[in-house]
Amino acid sequence: MSRRIGFLIFPDFQLLDAAGPLGAFEIAGRYRPEAYSLKVMAAEPGQVMSSAGAGMGAQALDEDLDTLVVSGGVGAGKASRDPRLKAYIQAVAAKARRTASVCSGAYLLAEAGLLDGKRATTHWARSAELQKRYPKVRVEADRIFVREGPIWTSAGITAGIDLSLALIAQDLGEEAARQTAQTLVVYHRRPGGQSQFSALIEMGGQDGRFAGLLDWMRGRLAEPLTVDQLADHAAMSPRHFARAFAAETGMTPAKAVERLRLETARERVEASSDPIDRVAESVGFGDPERMRRAFLRAFGQPPQALRRAARA
Repeated sequence: MSRRIGFLIFPDFQLLDAAGPLGAFEIAGRYRPEAYSLKVMAAEPGQVMSSAGAGMGAQALDEDLDTLVVSGGVGAGKASRDPRLKAYIQAVAAKARRTASVCSGAYLLAEAGLLDGKRATTHWARSAELQKRYPKVRVEADRIFVREGPIWTSAGITAGIDLSLALIAQDLGEEAARQTAQTLVVYHRRPGGQSQFSALIEMGGQDGRFAGLLDWMRGRLAEPLTVDQLADHAAMSPRHFARAFAAETGMTPAKAVERLRLETARERVEASSDPIDRVAESVGFGDPERMRRAFLRAFGQPPQALRRAARA
């Protein structure tokens, strides 16, 4: 019996948020005929325009689903305030085996109350806003996707394919997911987290208020980089600096220092043959065990595993 997979779109949805997962499930069906029945849906059936200006044909909302995949995009904010979609997502989640979101589709799940008290992720650039808007959600900004029971959320845009491959593996087994990934020419299991794709200058805020400080920090990662030291360089009191930095960047100064160290360390781990302990010392972690724990938190893998994957 085919599993019914529904893809929810709305005006100004991100085209790849829908097309990526849709293509993954379609290709999986080539290897396992009749495994899936796919349906694109919208509150207003017909041609729905994406933010790219290309449309996708959508059918009426259908609650009889095995899995619902909610797209994201610039229209997600407005869609999350649509009472029809909120009620629909709640009704489907009460019956479906799985409910998932891609990128900012997490806003629709959060608005429907599905993420309260749960771990979730979204595009790294939207994570701080999601956390602020929905404080009950435990946002994990660096994850490619997060599963909390029947609720799945994924990071930005192409991460919807990673999510779909995980769902396909759950349904049809790892071999089917691997074959699908090979056809798509993507990782079966993408190594690392979102931070490998982020632009660190974004931590400086939209007006670049702390961009100069971040550049200064990058050149001194081996130093302690305490709040007092950073505040002194920014010509601010430590208390005022800590508040202003967190408000501007969405993270504490200590978290920003760790992120800079992690991304610099990862680059050196993957691109050089330097001993791990030397890398740890050069970026300010001090010892390899401390860096290993930080890698596991951020990337889900220790430095040695990422080095092996990069060489492979």
